[in-house]
Amino acid sequence: MKAGQIIGKLGRIVFLVFIIAISTVPLLWTLVSSFKTNKEIMDSAFSLLVSINLDNYIMAFKYSPLGTYFWNTFIITVFCIFFGLIIFSMSAYVFARFEFKGKNFLFALIGMSMLVPTSALIFPVYKLMNAMNLYNTKSGLVLVYMAIAMPAVLFVLRSYFLTIPREMEEAARIDGSGFLRTFITIMLPLVKPAMATAAILIFMASWNDFIYNLMLSSGNNARNVSVALSQFLSMIGSDYGQLFAASFVVVLPSILLYCLLQKRIESALLAGAVKG
Repeated sequence: MKAGQIIGKLGRIVFLVFIIAISTVPLLWTLVSSFKTNKEIMDSAFSLLVSINLDNYIMAFKYSPLGTYFWNTFIITVFCIFFGLIIFSMSAYVFARFEFKGKNFLFALIGMSMLVPTSALIFPVYKLMNAMNLYNTKSGLVLVYMAIAMPAVLFVLRSYFLTIPREMEEAARIDGSGFLRTFITIMLPLVKPAMATAAILIFMASWNDFIYNLMLSSGNNARNVSVALSQFLSMIGSDYGQLFAASFVVVLPSILLYCLLQKRIESALLAGAVKG
């Protein structure tokens, strides 16, 4: 092996190690610190874990509305994923397979909406939710989060639909299968990897949101875990052990969901890239 090849290989290894480190070290540090007492954290933030102490988790749920907000976030996210996958999969299929006037312009317009900054939409969305009597409701937040996730989800699903040969649908039509039956029994099973990616995108839009939830909700009715963390910080002051515990509880569902769907997500992204 030539010197240039060795250097290149070592460079790639160092780069990958660096990426893994910046991705995992903060999570591991949060997890380890969540089991420490506040005194241990203040004495040495990066010290090794001596013993597992669950008091921080117990206190975080006992003396804050974290449990209520966690349940709110779970309900909102489940409905977002359920309705989002149904609506966006059918919409993406239409964009991929059917021709109608203004299709490309409409799809480009949807894509361009991702470029609009969040701060520019807060006031119009707030006025709209008030006008529809959806302020401080879970259903209103479900609509907002679905709208946020829509452009990226449509792009992923449409790209994957385009990789499927049309001959499969034509054969189904010859056998007498209608649009809905073809879509449900043939197309949806073939796009499971893309559906997993779409579920992750919708999940991230709803679970991690802070600004819309803060502006469109009040009290404990529809507040989510991101807002709970902000309030929790002002409640506990300098008790960092409880803050680490609450933070890890908030990020854990995202980690678990990605681990479960990792292979399908990679398959969907590769398929979309090849088609592109």
